[in-house]
Amino acid sequence: MGKEQNGVTTAEQHIGVQVNNEHYAIPILDVHEIIRMLDITYVPDTRTSVLGVINLRGKTIPVMSLSERLGFSAEEYTPHTRIVVVACDEGEIGVIVDSVNEVLSFNDIQPSPENGKVEYLLGIGVKGNVLMSILDLKQLVSC
Repeated sequence: MGKEQNGVTTAEQHIGVQVNNEHYAIPILDVHEIIRMLDITYVPDTRTSVLGVINLRGKTIPVMSLSERLGFSAEEYTPHTRIVVVACDEGEIGVIVDSVNEVLSFNDIQPSPENGKVEYLLGIGVKGNVLMSILDLKQLVSC
């Protein structure tokens, strides 16, 4: 998160994404790369949100649905659907989002609601009139 000065968290860059018409932000330092959808090979006996694996330049990367992981129903892929690849302790994991919108900076990031009981939420950022939940993808996908 950004640095705190006088009780206010200062700007840090994030990637703005959309999932089920909801706006989210991911710290840019957590993102390894963003790619277009690839064919996903199904792998049996995995968590429901894990759809399978992709071959990314010779590396096998597991892929999960962020929509399903957040409790939404699965959506159809569009030309805007992307895979956000996140570096984890055990390698990398791809997370499917409906779209990647822009690089954002928040001047003020508020703590997550309910005193931080949502472990995968780093906070809430405000961009214009839009509130954006800032996701801790590593925590959310249990890397």
